[in-house]
Amino acid sequence: MFRENPENRQGSLLDATIWMDKRTNDRLMKSWAPIFYKEVFLKIDEAPFSCLYGTTGAPNFPVNVLLSLEYIKHMKDCSDLELLDDYCFDYLVNYAVGNRSIGERPMADRTLYNFRSRVYQYSIENPDCDDILFGPFLSLTKNFAMKSGVSTKEQRTDTTMFMSNIKKAGRLALAYDVLTSAVKAIPEGARTGALAEALLPGFRTDTLYRVKGAEKDKKLDQVMGCCEDAYDILKGLPEAAGAAALVRRFLREQSETGSDGRARAKHDVLVRSGSLQSAYDADATYRNKAGKRQSGYVLELTETCADENPYQLITDYRVERNNVGDAKILKDRLGGIRENTGCEGMWVDGGYNSPEVAGAAKEAGVELHYTNLGGSRPRKKMPPGAYEIDGDTDTILKCPAGHAPARADVTGSQSVARFGLDKCGGCALRNECHVKLQAKEAVVRIPLNSIRASRERASMNASIAENTSKRAAIEGSNSAMKRKGQDKLKVRGIAKCSVVSGLKAAAQNIKRFAKYMLGGYDAAIRKKAKRIGEVCPI
Repeated sequence: MFRENPENRQGSLLDATIWMDKRTNDRLMKSWAPIFYKEVFLKIDEAPFSCLYGTTGAPNFPVNVLLSLEYIKHMKDCSDLELLDDYCFDYLVNYAVGNRSIGERPMADRTLYNFRSRVYQYSIENPDCDDILFGPFLSLTKNFAMKSGVSTKEQRTDTTMFMSNIKKAGRLALAYDVLTSAVKAIPEGARTGALAEALLPGFRTDTLYRVKGAEKDKKLDQVMGCCEDAYDILKGLPEAAGAAALVRRFLREQSETGSDGRARAKHDVLVRSGSLQSAYDADATYRNKAGKRQSGYVLELTETCADENPYQLITDYRVERNNVGDAKILKDRLGGIRENTGCEGMWVDGGYNSPEVAGAAKEAGVELHYTNLGGSRPRKKMPPGAYEIDGDTDTILKCPAGHAPARADVTGSQSVARFGLDKCGGCALRNECHVKLQAKEAVVRIPLNSIRASRERASMNASIAENTSKRAAIEGSNSAMKRKGQDKLKVRGIAKCSVVSGLKAAAQNIKRFAKYMLGGYDAAIRKKAKRIGEVCPI
């Protein structure tokens, strides 16, 4: 049964700070714990978490305590056992979560695990919604920004790849894992002799370590044949539907039918990036980004970047399969970022350059600033920017030689202008121009995408140093997240990875805010940020 925690606002006769030595108390008040208690613990709205509990039974352990402990775990980058020890014996941690004496509110080891399990299950059952932890993350971020004068009008975004709790494995190792998972799901009496051998200790060694390089393809075909045999048995067992689906997917993505009617491995180039990467994590995908090959997921981080801010706050996060393009992620998140934080300008790299992102930015009222542009430059010597083109309608007003067209309009995906032959026939710029001479007129056709890219390139070149400087620092946030375990999470599946990544993002903001409140960061910027925060808080 769900019940909110009202006790955190009441005093206690057992409050250890009452009899604490003044010097010790002063040191406590100058630590991170009072800041966490006041600005994080007391700010957590427990009501949205009522959906995780039933309406009958014993009351739940306070959600604000459990969520606070999750934040502290990722701030300290410690294990669950270390966190539980801290909760039992560390007074700073107890003060931060509302306890005023050690042992005041005992908690069973399973309580923390069960809460996390409920959050995971909610995320799995509601894949189309933001995870339930995004609301507290956003609420805390807004509060931090208001208290410290952090402007959210200017922001930057980037993505970074990470792994879940899976190993880097070749196709043969993946085939072996799928096979053993399938065989274990088959009742012992229904296994054939060949399938039963897959669970013997020597089978793994012979399959993965003793096979010679020239024999790997043959061995892979043999293992896939065994997977096919296992699937024939599993599809007749209703209780093994999950194992059957895993083998069916693996065979569909990785194999083809040979001349003998048996499954054999596809050529490497025919295996798609979205194919199964691990027998234990069906959501993980493969990506080769800038020469880095990895199986897993991609994390999008967005943070503030105004120069006057004393420090920067992460304002948005999103976990996707790593074969999802950067541009698609930003397109889907841009409207929400604008609505949640009031973002007006976004600094990105060339990987986000696409008509879809430009359209989403225009619709959301966000100005994009690129550090570079993807793709190749126009082959013609004369860029679209050499023409005078209306900024609203994209119609051509004048050619580079200064002639106005007889007719101009936008047709389909092109801007088309028609000139008289007397103006273009002897023009000195004709060989460099987009014009094509026809029987009765000269026609210029410029793709709208080229016009857009030309404008973006001109804007980028005008402030390339500022754009690069503003965007580059987000790599530091990616690095900070990875130093706290983001590089390889200890969970599997996109739902669990999203939850853990969100907790780590919130922990980063809490640490930055606490550092600011304790006097960190440059004093001059702090004063300037305070003045700005009084005028334009989010």
